[in-house]
Amino acid sequence: MTGRSAAGTALSGAAFATLLLIALMMGANHVAARMAFDHGLDVATAVTVRSGVTALVVGVLLVVQRVTMRLTPRHRRMLPILGLLIALQSLCLYSAVARLPVALALLAFNTYPLWTALWARVVYGQRPEPRVLRAMPVLLLGLALALDVLGAASGLGATAQWSRIGIGVAFAMAAAALFGLALVVTQHEAGDLDGRLRTATTMGVVTLLALVVVATQGGFHLPRATPGWWGLAALTFLYGTAFTIMFTVLPRLGVVANSAIMNVEPIFALALAWAILGQSIAPSQVAGGILVVGTVIALGLRRR
Repeated sequence: MTGRSAAGTALSGAAFATLLLIALMMGANHVAARMAFDHGLDVATAVTVRSGVTALVVGVLLVVQRVTMRLTPRHRRMLPILGLLIALQSLCLYSAVARLPVALALLAFNTYPLWTALWARVVYGQRPEPRVLRAMPVLLLGLALALDVLGAASGLGATAQWSRIGIGVAFAMAAAALFGLALVVTQHEAGDLDGRLRTATTMGVVTLLALVVVATQGGFHLPRATPGWWGLAALTFLYGTAFTIMFTVLPRLGVVANSAIMNVEPIFALALAWAILGQSIAPSQVAGGILVVGTVIALGLRRR
């Protein structure tokens, strides 16, 4: 891979490997989550544990690396909003993972670049780039193939197929919309804030909001069997480790402009879900998934 970093230097082998490692860990995180959900863990508990541990780890990094923790009045207003958006996005995405094959949930979520363009237009009046507009039908076609919207691959027909996947797809699309809005708000309202501080505060807010959901559900719903506990431990470790690498290693490697490579996450999730969970999808759905991933990567690597 010979993409260019933000600093204008060639993407090194170590940087490329690091990007792929993060994508692998994030894909594995969702496979582990599905394993835990299948053994009694509920979504709010998963988000609480995952976000709380991540906030703690990144908070320790802030202290160790002596990051300045001053917040402007604008940051104090916007960070709780960002936390709310990410909390809702996390709950929706894990709800999708609990209901759909993991790869399909992540592919539907990967439509967030379209939502980012929409929110930038609606909230800040920015016109979407022509390349984004051209990519929209390609992305939607790939998603339609991946989800088997007509029920051809499954043989169920459109009505039966949507009765099976409809709620999960709705959660995944809601997660994409929320994440797109969070990206736009971050860029315009908190882009000048250190990424580690922004992550620690956002994850802290997510943890508090998830705890509120846990309380409304009568408390934590933990796994009922050993595989579920392994899944909870794995999703927490993988998510926290991936975020820690993103905000400590990637800035030093100068790979911000190539971070779209991490959107191969659904492909990793597809392979892992097949190997670990026994989930599989039809060849036409795989083709649709590759089309979605390729389009998102192309958008992410476009010159600005």
